[in-house]
Amino acid sequence: MKKLIALAMALCCVLSMTACGGSDAKEKRVVNVCSWGEYIDEDLIYEFEEETGIEVNYQTVESNEALYSLLKTGAGDYDVIVPSDYMIARLIAEDMLAELDYSNIPNYDLIDDQYKGLSFDPENKYTVPYTWGTLGIIYNTTMVDEPITSWGAMFDEKYAGQVLMIRNSRDALAAGLLYLGYDINTTDEAQIREAWQVLADAKNKGVYQAFVMDEVFNKMEGGNAAIAMYYAGDYLTMLENNEDLAYVVPEEGSNWFVDAMCVLKDAQHKEEAEEWINFIAGTDASLRNMDYLWYASPNAEVLEQYPAYYEGEYGEPIDPELYEIMAAPQEVLDRCTLYTNLPQETLTLYNDLWTELGI
Repeated sequence: MKKLIALAMALCCVLSMTACGGSDAKEKRVVNVCSWGEYIDEDLIYEFEEETGIEVNYQTVESNEALYSLLKTGAGDYDVIVPSDYMIARLIAEDMLAELDYSNIPNYDLIDDQYKGLSFDPENKYTVPYTWGTLGIIYNTTMVDEPITSWGAMFDEKYAGQVLMIRNSRDALAAGLLYLGYDINTTDEAQIREAWQVLADAKNKGVYQAFVMDEVFNKMEGGNAAIAMYYAGDYLTMLENNEDLAYVVPEEGSNWFVDAMCVLKDAQHKEEAEEWINFIAGTDASLRNMDYLWYASPNAEVLEQYPAYYEGEYGEPIDPELYEIMAAPQEVLDRCTLYTNLPQETLTLYNDLWTELGI
C-alpha cells in the first residue's frame, strides 16, 4: 500500500546550510512556497534542499480565495504559489505574477502540449502546470440507496445531515449551476442567483452536515458523512482508508482543473523560485508526486511511465478504473469545463452571495 498522507501539512522545512567554516546569513538561499494542504511528497522538499542548498519554507492555504486574500492583504510573503487556472488568470489580470525565465526551467519542455496555451495563460508566460484533475462527488456506497449520478444529490433532502458541501464559493455555486444546466462560467446574474438559491434552500433544510475543505478526509474516511463534493485525487487518497467510497463525475458535467506553479511579481527569490519549479516539474519528482498524491501530472513522460512505475512499486498493475479517475480520459474531460476568470462585477456578486449564505 502507498504511504498514508498526513492530514496536517502546515510545513516549515528548514535545512541548515552552515559550512564547516561558518556561513554569513546573507549568503543563505531561500525559497518561500505556498500550496494546498496534502499536495506534495514531503521527501522532495528535503531532496531539493540537499541538492541545491536552498532552504524551502513551505506553507499551505485551503483555497484559491483564501490565497488571494492573503496576497491582497500582504499577509503572505511567498515566492512560488500554486493556484488553480481561474485564479491564475485573475492574478495575471491584476499584474501580480512575474513572467518566468523558461531558460531556467528546462523541464518545462516535458509538459504535454495539452496543458500549455490554456485560457488562463495563453502565451505561456507565467506558469508551469503542476497537476490536473476533475471535480466530482464522493459517496459512501453503504450509506446511499443507489449509485449517485447527478449533482442533485448535493441538494437532496433525503440525505439531510449527511452531505458535505465544499467550502469554496466557485465550486459550490458550480454545483448549482451544473444541476440547473447552466455554464459554470456564466456571468448571467439571474442564473447565478438561481444556483445560489438551490444551495441556500438545501442549507436551510438541513441537507448539509458541514461546509468543508480538508476536514472532508476524516469525515468521509470515517463514515461520518454519506456524500461530499471534492476532487478526484483526494478521493483516491480517501479510498485507501475506506473501500466503501465511490467517485463520480456527474452526468451534467463538471469542472476539470489545472493547478500551476507561478512566481509572484514581488518575489524576493525569483532565481531560487525557478530552480524549485524546474525540480518539481522534472520526471522523477513528478512521478513520485503523482504516486503520492493520486493527482495526474502534466508531464508527458510521467503520464506514459506511471502505470509501469506503479507496478514496480507495488508488485501489481494499477486498477484501470482507479487510473481513469486519477487521469480522466478524454471522454470524461469532454463533459467538463475549465473555469475562467470572471468579470469584477460577477466576482463581487459571488462574494456577496457567499457572505449572505453565512459560511
